[in-house]
Amino acid sequence: MRELAHMMLPRIGLKWFVRHELGWASWDAVHRSFDAAAARRLAQQVRKNQVGAVYAYEDAALATFTRAKALGLKCIYDLPIAYWETARALMLEEAERQPDWACTLGGGIHDSAAKLERKERELELADVVIGPGQFVIDSLPAWARGKQLISAPFGSPTRSADLAPATEKDTQNSRRPLRVLFVGGMSQRKGLGDLLAAVRLLNRSDLELVVMGIPMTMVPMEFYRNQFSQAPNVRYEPSRPHAQVLEFMRTCDVFCLPSIVEGRALVMQEAMSQGLPLIITPNTGGSDLIQEGVTGFLVPIRSPEAIAEKIEWFLDNRSAIPEMGRFAQLHAARYTWESYSNHIVHALADYLAV
Repeated sequence: MRELAHMMLPRIGLKWFVRHELGWASWDAVHRSFDAAAARRLAQQVRKNQVGAVYAYEDAALATFTRAKALGLKCIYDLPIAYWETARALMLEEAERQPDWACTLGGGIHDSAAKLERKERELELADVVIGPGQFVIDSLPAWARGKQLISAPFGSPTRSADLAPATEKDTQNSRRPLRVLFVGGMSQRKGLGDLLAAVRLLNRSDLELVVMGIPMTMVPMEFYRNQFSQAPNVRYEPSRPHAQVLEFMRTCDVFCLPSIVEGRALVMQEAMSQGLPLIITPNTGGSDLIQEGVTGFLVPIRSPEAIAEKIEWFLDNRSAIPEMGRFAQLHAARYTWESYSNHIVHALADYLAV
């Protein structure tokens, strides 16, 4: 009920109920409520089933883990994004570097001491930590490195057989602008401010930046319109159902996500599956997706100049894009949800069997 309220109330103007940490339907309230309910049911589940461990996610694990330890169970912690100390340090630096975009960074930089203590206690209680990529694992504090650590990259969507292959995309048609796509939360955590700065640096009429996403909660659309107006040829596309996002991706040429903090942005593999080469930072968690100059390019965080350089390379080498898109598609296909789940299940089975 709280999660439904969290999704619906802002749409009818009742954002007060979802305000960070304090709102009745905030994500924090949703997580704490679910965690408490799971903890209350745990002893009964142990009596009814052969339970040896519990599996919980960041911000929704403390009560469950505390009860599990009392029952002699192992605690498995799924951390979908960089650990809070790493993420918070990067975001606070970002708020100072780009104060105009600080309002888009979300609640992480405003987390209370109680919430941060809760996160730390969750990690302390965890026996196993699962992350979607090496960036998350590397973000853990030194004292947690002795735990069982499992890195399992997400799977990619499959491309339907009836879709035209990447080599048939209209990317060689230099008569239309090169279309660079950004998909995600419209936040500087995802580097959107840096991407817009790169487009301003290039100032090319043969380039179109398409931004698809949802404005951050409590940030008015007028803020984004003002930012978009300062760069040439920026087009905003509202969010839409997943199948339609994939369909729209096929109308674009290059995908760019210059994130400052992520776990592993699944949208990168979605774009690759639709035949788009990438421009991404290591902090997206997707360094392994890049074969430099083959499936795309890695750029450092906080570098509009590096982003502009790679976009310009695509502008100057449009004939190379179809082949790069094909290689991106093939590389993304190596990552499947079956291999993701099998890796986690087998690693946990081996651990719990000891």
